[in-house]
Amino acid sequence: MNIANTPAVQAATAAAQSDTADQVNIMVLKKALDTQAVAALGLIQALPQPPLATQGSVGTKVNTFV
Repeated sequence: MNIANTPAVQAATAAAQSDTADQVNIMVLKKALDTQAVAALGLIQALPQPPLATQGSVGTKVNTFV
């Protein structure tokens, strides 16, 4: 008797493969997101920092009244 062709065995095998495939896909997605985060951080850190105003009335005062 060959049980490999029964619908129950086929369903169980498909479910097990599906779970494994889902786990692999999630791991690949996490790795891709981590890689993109590192690349984005590198780009942000590469931007030049503009000097802040230290004197005068433009950029040194905050209007707190609406």
